[in-house]
Amino acid sequence: MKKIKNIILDYGDVVFMIDFLRMESAFSDLGIKNVRQYYGHRAQTKLFDDFEQGKIPAKAFREGIREISGLSSLSDAQIDAAWNAMLIGVAEGSHELLLKLKDKYRLFLLSNNNEIHYQWIMNHLKNKFGMADNTIFFEKDYYSHLMGMRKPNSDIFEFVLNTHDLVPAETIFIDDSPQHLKTAKGLGLQTYLLTKPDTLRELIYREGLLEN
Repeated sequence: MKKIKNIILDYGDVVFMIDFLRMESAFSDLGIKNVRQYYGHRAQTKLFDDFEQGKIPAKAFREGIREISGLSSLSDAQIDAAWNAMLIGVAEGSHELLLKLKDKYRLFLLSNNNEIHYQWIMNHLKNKFGMADNTIFFEKDYYSHLMGMRKPNSDIFEFVLNTHDLVPAETIFIDDSPQHLKTAKGLGLQTYLLTKPDTLRELIYREGLLEN
């Protein structure tokens, strides 16, 4: 194993906690009972793919939700609130951990995101931590909807690797989605699957990436 010089982190359920069940419940309360047919942890329909790649704006996404649900009376605010219901917040101690990692490694963020979630997260960072964004923690933070690409497609990984001249064998990628890790591993990155109740802090120290 080559010496690790770089770490690429996913955001959702790695640094920032999310709960899909809260989103499903919120949409169910609006009368949409079949959310998992369209959006889930491992797969999703074109509407969500396009939104995460920035191919459609929030307005078109909301219209898509009304169309697939058959509920034309849903307001923008109702859709946004249900969609954002999965967002919980930054896990305790995550920011401090990121700063320690940045001191030792070239640290990057690679997140599948979208216009509505991104705005909520940026507001959360500002209101709770007094920060405009995540740039303080990473050499570069990447969000799918701003890049026009999304995981698990290989182009988004290749873009980050090539842009920053990262050697895959010297790079670790940590994510909570097996399909994302499969692509990264195929490109030669070392990978770790992070699943609850495990935490990023526990994984980092367990694997010796930082010392207590």
